[in-house]
Amino acid sequence: MGNCFRKNLQDPNQPDGVNEFKVSHQQNVSVSLQVMNLSVPSNKQKGVDEIQISHPPKKSKSPLQEMNSPVPSFAQTEKLWQEEIYGEYGVSKMNMKDEVVHAYICKCFCYDILKEATNKFSKKNLLGEGGFGDVYKGWIDYCTMSAAKPGAGTPIAVKRLRKEGAQGCEEWLNELTFLGKLSHPNVVKLTGHCCEGNHRILVYEFMAKGSLEAHLSREGKTELNWSRRIKIAVESARGLEYLHNAVRPVIHRDLKSSNILLDSGFNAKLSDFGLAKLGPQGDKTHISTRTLGTPGYFAPEYIGTGHLTFKTDVYSFGVVLLEILSGLSAVKIHSNGVARDLAKWARPYLSNKQEVINRVIDKRLGNDFQMEEAYEFAEIILPCLASSPKSRPTMTEVVHALEQLEKKVLKKKNNKQITVSKEHKTSIQIEQYKRSNRFCLVCNRIQSCDRM
Repeated sequence: MGNCFRKNLQDPNQPDGVNEFKVSHQQNVSVSLQVMNLSVPSNKQKGVDEIQISHPPKKSKSPLQEMNSPVPSFAQTEKLWQEEIYGEYGVSKMNMKDEVVHAYICKCFCYDILKEATNKFSKKNLLGEGGFGDVYKGWIDYCTMSAAKPGAGTPIAVKRLRKEGAQGCEEWLNELTFLGKLSHPNVVKLTGHCCEGNHRILVYEFMAKGSLEAHLSREGKTELNWSRRIKIAVESARGLEYLHNAVRPVIHRDLKSSNILLDSGFNAKLSDFGLAKLGPQGDKTHISTRTLGTPGYFAPEYIGTGHLTFKTDVYSFGVVLLEILSGLSAVKIHSNGVARDLAKWARPYLSNKQEVINRVIDKRLGNDFQMEEAYEFAEIILPCLASSPKSRPTMTEVVHALEQLEKKVLKKKNNKQITVSKEHKTSIQIEQYKRSNRFCLVCNRIQSCDRM
């Protein structure tokens, strides 16, 4: 069964979702790391919870891209990943308990179990194609840690790494590491992984409504009414704010509508952390890195200099908000081959209320919004798309502004529902009164009509 182990390593006394635990003995840490195929340098001092990482000289090309093996071993990937992720930032110390935490909260699956759970990775189970792998729907019985029949057990999303090259393995480990440490209602939950032979697989909670992009790109009637769009914007912003304000802040680096997933209640969660990076620390203002991501969401300074900051994410999120408002994609290729950048096209209109209504807002919304609300949403988007990073707000400021807008939308929605409810109740009372008083509909009189 390969590297499968069925025993849950999480402390039974610790609630689900908790990603902090105490390490009382160095021996326990060593065992956990052996399960993950990681290695711990020997240390004779007791109570030491930090390890030093030495970094080789920085290379212009990712070391994983230079490997001959199409799918490097877990140990190879982990070693080179440390150089790629930590070396660029000058971070020389890592907390040991952070490095082994996913051995406790992230289950390790056998390849055969995941293969059976997805009906041999059937095309009928294909949910979508990610940056480095395809995503399939499957079913797992978490009590027995075995595959379940379709419709039984717990539905899961299984992302399988393609075998074309080594770059995907770097992203696979990157996502495993980051999602193994992150716990927030608006960040998708990683429930397991597989590292067996050449197979690299990640297992997530299943998001029944798919991606935000899929809903926005559908023609005709949409399930995304105005209040749902504002809700999705608020929850996505909260997820990104959590990343930026974490103890060890994270830059998502590939924020886009296809990486925002929706559950059955249209609750939004950020996904796909394959390109995520630790944010600058200390007196550093940015991270110098390769320009990776998706066209249409790139901040101008990131394209020009390769400087990555939290404000890079803010720009990308501004584009997502613009997609939510307009229902248009970040980049559209016209029939003549010319590409239209949504942010550049819409920016001049966002400061004009009439232009927002006439040109920008999604026509599928009809009259399902207030003009003032739409313009306030546009006012939140505009500074996020500022050319200068210093002119963009923080995600905390964005969250606050969106929450205020959501309160107004919900208040008007509730008032409307109350009014409709009162009108309905009044009509019922009139009918009851007519029946109880023998009201004649012909003569419009009570009781005294001869026709009664």
